[in-house]
Amino acid sequence: MTSSLLLLLKGPLQSWGDQSRYGTRATASTPSKSGIIGMVAAAQGRRRSDPIEDLADLNFAVRIDQSGALLRDYQTAQPWQRDPNGSASLVTRYYLQDAAFVAAIEAPDRGLLESFRDALNNPTYPLFLGRRSCPAPPNLVQGIVDKPAAEALMSLDQWFATMAHKKSRNRTVELPIYRDALPGETGEKRQDVPVSFDSAHRQYNWREVVYAGSKTIDNEHGASTDPFFEAVVSV
Repeated sequence: MTSSLLLLLKGPLQSWGDQSRYGTRATASTPSKSGIIGMVAAAQGRRRSDPIEDLADLNFAVRIDQSGALLRDYQTAQPWQRDPNGSASLVTRYYLQDAAFVAAIEAPDRGLLESFRDALNNPTYPLFLGRRSCPAPPNLVQGIVDKPAAEALMSLDQWFATMAHKKSRNRTVELPIYRDALPGETGEKRQDVPVSFDSAHRQYNWREVVYAGSKTIDNEHGASTDPFFEAVVSV
């Protein structure tokens, strides 16, 4: 039976880099597969040089509960103790603030997902939402559902948005779900399937992501009834 492990990715800041280059560290608008795989690997105690093919082969899906806002952080760093007159390193980092997602890891073996769950609840290394400055929430693990990833997210009735966000949305809300494309499907290409996390030669393969429908939520706190507004913010 196919099952899925559900993970809540929610916090003040998160960042899922999949196109970072040189002095700019970007973030994707949704969690990356490499970020979630890296979280599981860290929980299990794998080192960056350890194989991860078994994790990368698992199907993955994500539901957008609250898309958040893009935050740009311009940073400088200078080795003032070693070289007070040296040039500063400049980097621009992007984050998602006040975002909430639910990710699903799918596997044909429920026992495998149970081992992931146990590791994530008692991790060997600290867990982060993409970057070390973005710690994972204590309620990261939301349980295991005996359904494929997209169906598991569709069946989840709890909405993890903040109250302020709920009040800004319509009375009926659509939470979009995206999953790994099946063979023969065409979707959006993302280069976030890790081949190696080794800092000496990090490598990532491509995957395709497809829209898998939306979870309809009745929002008792909503004040708006504008369908155009809802269509825009639910993308």
